[in-house]
Amino acid sequence: MKLFTKGLLLIAVPSLVELALLGVVFDTQEQTAQAAQWVTNSKQILYQSSAIVDPLLREAARVRTGIVIGDPSLLERHTVWIDVSDRLSKLDALVADTPQQVERVHKMKRAIDAYRAQTVMISQALRDGRNLQSLAALESGALPQPVAAFRDELAAFGEEASRLDAERSAALVRRREHQQYALIAAVIGSMLIWAGTAVVFARSIGRRLEVLTDNAERLGNGRPLAARLSGNDEIAALDAVLHQTGARLREAEAEQASLKKRLEARAQELAGVNEELRQETQDNEMFIYSVSHDLRSPLVNLQGFSKELQVSCDELDSIVVEGRLPAAEQKRMAHILDGDVRESLQYLRSAVTRAAAIIEALLRISRAGRLEYQWQRVSVARVVARVAETLQRAIEERGAVVTVRDLPPAWGDPAAIEQIFSNLIGNALNYLDPARNGRIEIGALEPEPVDENGPRAIRMRTYYVRDNGLGIPAAYMSKVFRAFQRLHGDVANGDGVGLAVVRRTVERHGGRVWVESAQGAGSTFFVVLPEQPARP
Repeated sequence: MKLFTKGLLLIAVPSLVELALLGVVFDTQEQTAQAAQWVTNSKQILYQSSAIVDPLLREAARVRTGIVIGDPSLLERHTVWIDVSDRLSKLDALVADTPQQVERVHKMKRAIDAYRAQTVMISQALRDGRNLQSLAALESGALPQPVAAFRDELAAFGEEASRLDAERSAALVRRREHQQYALIAAVIGSMLIWAGTAVVFARSIGRRLEVLTDNAERLGNGRPLAARLSGNDEIAALDAVLHQTGARLREAEAEQASLKKRLEARAQELAGVNEELRQETQDNEMFIYSVSHDLRSPLVNLQGFSKELQVSCDELDSIVVEGRLPAAEQKRMAHILDGDVRESLQYLRSAVTRAAAIIEALLRISRAGRLEYQWQRVSVARVVARVAETLQRAIEERGAVVTVRDLPPAWGDPAAIEQIFSNLIGNALNYLDPARNGRIEIGALEPEPVDENGPRAIRMRTYYVRDNGLGIPAAYMSKVFRAFQRLHGDVANGDGVGLAVVRRTVERHGGRVWVESAQGAGSTFFVVLPEQPARP
């Protein structure tokens, strides 16, 4: 049975019993109200019956007085008869549920009607001046015969009404006692019913909920679960889910342990590989530095010897001129000296200059990875101002407009950060589109939210250098930050290592650099640098 059905039964059964008890209470209340109404009617009947005789007796006295003095006006009081008739009608309505009393009321009405007819006859006789002896005989007794009959019936009516009033008052007392008993029984019964419901709930549902709660706590604490609950209600289903979750957690723990072992092994491998890479990088930097340093001396010698050869060629040229050789020989010597030798020397000097530039670029890359940084808070705004001042002549030649936005400070090496922005701004100047006015904008983005409670939370700041230059083709985007990769070589000169140095410097600061560009629309270089030192 589902939990919803059980809950409905636990609510419905006590509610039905309570409704039955309330029905009994309402029934006794209705009976009590009926008995109270009967008592009220009895009191009203007694009041009306006691008040009806006095007007009639006063009317009989007036009739006799009218006979004695011969004044018919004393007998013509219609209000008395209307009052008596109304009172009898009320009595008739009040005793409608008692046939015996109804009959007595009807007899009283007939007696009143007879006496009224008798007074009409006497009044008419007085008006006509007839002899009243025959009519006076009707008034000879203590009371006229109809009035006496009325009084007798009224007395019997009153006795019966008093008896009924006593019975009904006693019945009302009994009904009120029954009502109190029924109310007490309903209250006690309701308490017992809900107590029983609570006991049933505690035994059937409450106990199962305790087991379910205990299993949930066991699952949360990683302890084994108790036996699975029986049944097919929602509690049993939840308990089954807890057991399934426990089984899956155990499987996950086993998988996690296995994965942890593999990760530890992999971490050891990666640590070894990183150490090898670090050593290889260090060796490569040392190799680049050594080779570049060692190659500079032969290049200097080549450059010096080429100058010496140039001087020697000039001297040979003078000797040939002064030697006054035959024209053919002189022409041949001039062709050798001015053509082949001088051209070879020019090629040699160009090669030496190119090799020196490459060596210088290699040295720059090597120094970018080996320099010891002086970590401090750096005013990026001042750094950019110095770079813009240094490049002012190039900016004016290009006719470019440089806009500098608000630049918050960064944490790093001042010289290294200046080199970063010098390369980026210089790169933007070199690759402006000659066909339109150049615009360069340097600014910073809003900082991203950082978890301050993290183990090594560092607030980073993103700076950008945006231009409306030639842009970078999509196919070339992956090569932008590689060394000796140059684009638009016909537009600007350079050795192709500036952006590689920028990337190496930014990475040493714990940041990153990337570019967003569209060919023909311009480029935006983004640089992420720390705002504060890392917490230990």
